[in-house]
Amino acid sequence: MKVLVTGANGMFGQDLCPILEDIGCFVIPTDYSTLNILDKNAVDKMFCETHPDMVVHCAAYTNVDKAEEDKEGAAKLNVEGTENVARAASDIGATMVYISTDYVFDGTKCTPYLPEDEPNPQSVYGLTKYQGELAVKKYCEKHYITRTSWLYGIHGKNFVETMIALADKPEIKVVDDQIGCPTWTVDLVNGILKLLNKPYGVYHLCGGGKTSWYGFSKEIFKLADLDVNLKPCTTEEFPRPAKRPGYSVMENNGILRPWQEALADYIKLRKEEKKS
Repeated sequence: MKVLVTGANGMFGQDLCPILEDIGCFVIPTDYSTLNILDKNAVDKMFCETHPDMVVHCAAYTNVDKAEEDKEGAAKLNVEGTENVARAASDIGATMVYISTDYVFDGTKCTPYLPEDEPNPQSVYGLTKYQGELAVKKYCEKHYITRTSWLYGIHGKNFVETMIALADKPEIKVVDDQIGCPTWTVDLVNGILKLLNKPYGVYHLCGGGKTSWYGFSKEIFKLADLDVNLKPCTTEEFPRPAKRPGYSVMENNGILRPWQEALADYIKLRKEEKKS
């Protein structure tokens, strides 16, 4: 299978591409320097020339707080760019995988969100990602919309690495009233591969179970054998420009394993890479 990946140099893309190659796919990695998804003609040309069987659309505007002041930039990349990719994928009959987010929900539910639950984004980032979902549904019939959350991976800046870098601070305060599902990039890749035998549609690919950012931090430090002065705090004590959902737990129907198992493997991998 021939797979074109947008945003291949991002944290997720750098895990996705080698795993696809390992299972025998011919991967066409692209980033902004090789494919500007805002240039419709360039997208059409690339897709016609390479003719992939599947397109995994990872490229996105992901700076949640900056998006609040850069609404136009976020909309261009997450909506207009996604529309260009969806149209081009449809024109050549390719299957499209779109990476979306738990931030499409408002966080007011008390039980895990289901794929069929109505989105109600509260931030510019969440809104533009949801509008991207709508573009995929409208323009590419053969699609998998995959919502993930609290993503971390070895190839980019993420919460796990931030916490470990802060371990020598006298005190670390972490929000304890936002509940979600930590997800390792490698598990997200494996989840996408499982979808290929399922009907097209919307799926939740996040770590199984739930925790708060504080609970996530606690597990990180425990697995990393770090003794820190960790304190819980509220969202109000740690204000950010973009509103985060207080509860963004998603039901993944067992597609991905529990988040604790994935985190343990990630920390183990970090330790092995530091030794080598």
